[in-house]
Amino acid sequence: MILGRKADAPTTRGPVDSRGYRVFRVVNAVVLTGVVIVTLYPFLTIVARSLSDEAYIIAGKVTLVPRGFDVTAYKLVMSDAMFWTNYRNTVVYTVVATIISIVLTTCYAYVLSKPQLKGRGVLVGIALFTMFFSGGLIPNYVLVTSLGMKNTIWAVVIPNAISVFNLLVMKAFFESLPTELEEAAAVDGLNTYGILLRIVLPLSKAIIATMVLFYAVSFWNSWFSAFLYFDRQDLLPVTVYLRNLIAGATSAESAAADADKVQAAATFQAVTIVLTTLPILAVYPFVQRYFVRGVMLGAVKG
Repeated sequence: MILGRKADAPTTRGPVDSRGYRVFRVVNAVVLTGVVIVTLYPFLTIVARSLSDEAYIIAGKVTLVPRGFDVTAYKLVMSDAMFWTNYRNTVVYTVVATIISIVLTTCYAYVLSKPQLKGRGVLVGIALFTMFFSGGLIPNYVLVTSLGMKNTIWAVVIPNAISVFNLLVMKAFFESLPTELEEAAAVDGLNTYGILLRIVLPLSKAIIATMVLFYAVSFWNSWFSAFLYFDRQDLLPVTVYLRNLIAGATSAESAAADADKVQAAATFQAVTIVLTTLPILAVYPFVQRYFVRGVMLGAVKG
């Protein structure tokens, strides 16, 4: 018995194998590589300067690789008690402010996500109004001072507690959750707070982690509020410490100081920038997987 030749199954090339998709992958890789280089180059240069001998820095021979490895600047900065005091202040301000911001933003966004809420449009309008208009610097200063918050942590935390952009992102996420889950929980006897704590929040880990990262980075890098409302050196965050170093170096340059002093100040700046950035770099890998999911929320509708 002679078996006939089995017909070859038709082959189709999906969009993943198409020429356009391959071109897209190449272009995407080139663009992202360029973004990585542009982003990393300044930071790696700062790291190299902070670990280099001043003679090589003055000669302009330091780029991405440290020359004449020297950690003297690190020892000098880390031996300054005020640096560690301001560093501790930054940690405390960031942790407290982030917790308060997440609680307030989550509660506000959950309320706004309910279409049956009376006055929902007014509450959304109030939030959007503050996104485009503010009272101004002087009225804000007078308000904070009159409330007795000057030289306290609340001067940094309360005025910036809710970011309207983060609020709208969380509101959109809560609106995307199936209403059947909350209805079933209500049938089982859970009240509004129980539904939020036991149903909604466990499903919102990705967006909450993303908001925590956004708020933490914002508060960690913030310096103007503390510079405006704090009069005591021991209350300032480390970002103001860094700002004062930069201002000192600038004034030294404008005063035509000798190159050694100016370059030494620049080295201290590099060291302080590295030490200030390290905590954020250390925290990001732990929330990165949630961050990627969080920023993609709402991009694909199932």
